[in-house]
Amino acid sequence: MRTVRKLIFGELLAAIGFVTLAFLSLFLFFDLLDELPALGRVSPLDASLRYDMPQALLFVALLMPSRLYELLPIAVLIGSVYGLVRLAQGSEFTILRTSGLGPWRALQNMLWLGAGFVVLTVVIGDYLAPWTDRQGQLLKAAYQGRISIGQTGAWLKERGEDTQTSVNVRAMDAHGELQDVRIFTFDDAGRLRQTLRASAATVDNASGLWRLREVRLREFDLGAEAGHIRHVESDALDWPTTLTTDMIAVALLKPERMRTADLFSYIRHLQANNQTAQRYEIEFWRKVFYPLSCLVMVVLALPFAYLHFRSKGLAAYVFAGVMIGISFFLLNNVFGYIGNLRDWEPWITSAAPSLLYSLASLGAFGWLVLKR
Repeated sequence: MRTVRKLIFGELLAAIGFVTLAFLSLFLFFDLLDELPALGRVSPLDASLRYDMPQALLFVALLMPSRLYELLPIAVLIGSVYGLVRLAQGSEFTILRTSGLGPWRALQNMLWLGAGFVVLTVVIGDYLAPWTDRQGQLLKAAYQGRISIGQTGAWLKERGEDTQTSVNVRAMDAHGELQDVRIFTFDDAGRLRQTLRASAATVDNASGLWRLREVRLREFDLGAEAGHIRHVESDALDWPTTLTTDMIAVALLKPERMRTADLFSYIRHLQANNQTAQRYEIEFWRKVFYPLSCLVMVVLALPFAYLHFRSKGLAAYVFAGVMIGISFFLLNNVFGYIGNLRDWEPWITSAAPSLLYSLASLGAFGWLVLKR
């Protein structure tokens, strides 16, 4: 059985590796095209820094682990289909079947292969890709000024014992320093108690403080002298908060490229402050179930080994595998958007595409293999 596993795994791993390399090369080219308009720009913070082709290539290279995480399941499907069809077309798989490789043993071997890719997807998506993506964003910020989203930046909220605080961070620079920070404090009745604006801030996670610079503070008297405003200006001010750099990164960067633990912490923060967390909960469960799609892909590919092939039918079956993979990812994205709009249960929204395709693949396996 070790020899059989070596033959099957060797053929499939070579095919999966080739497909993965082809996809990464294609996306490398497209990402580099997206960076061409930015070539030649001089950093607004340092005139000696110029964003040229070496920096663009490094930025695109740092995006590759994220691309690999996104493409790995579909590459596993296409590579597995291609490898199994080649084995069946050359009658090697037929010989293995007549030598004692039953359907359940073949399924078990494919699941072992899929489990290896599940582990690889978890490592890339939870450790390698978030780190390289953040380094890429910081690299780009060093040459283009800052990281930001939209016109107003990121908004966060924090609830105290008798206050509510809304925080706006316009951007984050290449060194992780926050820029143009605005803090609005309200009382329990929703009346504005204090506004604070700082040109920059650094986050000290250990002490739970934001160290603000160039601060302008306005305090509103809500008591007997309502309407009185006190203005204070300071070069530096420490602001205590539970908001951490990871929470800010989740708000400023794409949630699908964050670590699962960071997403979970941010969801708990949103729930503690009575904020909607539906989008982030769906993304959290999608990151939980997404690596398991590699198991779905190898099970989807297995029935192709039991089909009867003509000498020129290889391309058609590989194309069928490509279309199945594309439909899976389309359905995965559609379920995410509909679940967010319809307020569906997040884990069901994220797990439904994998469950549907698992049932379809097991049904095809049973019809093609066990009933024929």
